[in-house]
Amino acid sequence: MREQSATANEPAVDRNSLRAAALSRYVDRAQSLSPKLVVEGRLRRTVGMAMEAEGCFAAVGGRCDVQAADGRMIETEVVGFAGERLFLMPHGEMRGIVPNARVVPVAGVHEVDVGESLLGRVLDGRGRPIDGGKALPRDERVPLIGSPINPLQRQPIREPLDVGLRSLNSLLTIGRGQRLGLFSGSGVGKSMLLSMMTRNTKADVVVVGLIGERGREVKEFIDLTLGEKTMHKAVVVATPADDTPLMRMHGAWLSSAIAEHFRDQGKNVLLLMDSLTRFAQAQREVALAIGEPPATKGYPPSVFAKLPQLVERAGNGADGKGSITAIYTVLAEGDDQNDPIVDAARAILDGHIVLSRKLAEAGLYPAVDVEASVSRALSNVTSGEQQALITRFRQVYSVYQEHRDLISVGAYQHGTDPRVDEAIVMWPKILEFLRQGQGEAVSFAASLVELRELLTPAQVPEATH
Repeated sequence: MREQSATANEPAVDRNSLRAAALSRYVDRAQSLSPKLVVEGRLRRTVGMAMEAEGCFAAVGGRCDVQAADGRMIETEVVGFAGERLFLMPHGEMRGIVPNARVVPVAGVHEVDVGESLLGRVLDGRGRPIDGGKALPRDERVPLIGSPINPLQRQPIREPLDVGLRSLNSLLTIGRGQRLGLFSGSGVGKSMLLSMMTRNTKADVVVVGLIGERGREVKEFIDLTLGEKTMHKAVVVATPADDTPLMRMHGAWLSSAIAEHFRDQGKNVLLLMDSLTRFAQAQREVALAIGEPPATKGYPPSVFAKLPQLVERAGNGADGKGSITAIYTVLAEGDDQNDPIVDAARAILDGHIVLSRKLAEAGLYPAVDVEASVSRALSNVTSGEQQALITRFRQVYSVYQEHRDLISVGAYQHGTDPRVDEAIVMWPKILEFLRQGQGEAVSFAASLVELRELLTPAQVPEATH
């Protein structure tokens, strides 16, 4: 009886093992499928530039394609979520979006093309050429937002950078790998100063990020500022004011990613970003659209968290790598030096150059306000003699500015204060020293020689009785 029962159970055991083996094969095949199964969602709401989707899963910073009414897919990025709903922002225009549109998550992170083929090219915020040239070869791709360098592995700032401007070379010496802010209001000569620095600075690669500026300025900057002489070693990323806020932010990240690539190749990079304020305003638009409450003068807290994340990507690399010397323009609305973005940038940068409207209106270009400008790397890249000359210059400059009103109305009596008498004699020479033509380049060595000659003891005329 036992033998008969065992024989009857054998077919059942064989069937179970066969089912288990077959199920195992199906599981292996399903796991080996590429791409994996994508769960689509639906678009439930749009408010301004923000879209809300549900039914799909994607991480913050991930991408989703939204199907328009004509069947084309609109690329978006996940900028937040609330419960089961994702907040999306488009990379381009939202024309054609309809209720309950398909939302398809896209695998992978944002990556950009880098390499020598970028030199001489003009790109948009997606990293695509807009200069009419050939497509970029996909030789090497890096994440749009890379990992920051360990601060203990960064090389210190030890070498001065020749920018070709007499006032900056001598009085506000910039170090290679320094992050500097250019603070100015509108119409004070910011563009002219940038163009002079671009043409005269000694760098292996120049990366220019035109973020949120007027579209007509892009071609003007390329043709008039860079020119053929500089364009062959430059990369321009242009995301003008009519781009979406997300693309304006991507333009800043893309400029930094390209500069990082060349720095890692051992090259000295000059990164010009115009402007940091437009980057902050783009982040404000994104944050307010998804419901983040405003804090300081309408800027949400996330704006002040994004600024250091962007700025910290510049600077010197690790041992054996190159450097990124970064110049970020900061717009002082209404010439207010206590504007929230101006104040935040001043705290996180390695120095700032302030352009004065009074000097510009007086015809002094570049209109650098020496008293209000600071280079925090100055003591690391200058000699003791140069520091003494700078201190002496600032003293004479400050004395004249303190008594300027009395001098201008003729109320100051000659001989009252020897310091003021000396400042009056030296003032015309100081103005001539600070003034520099747009096509003129003054080397670092020549700047120091002229500063030394300027500060030789002045012959103060004796008081007449």
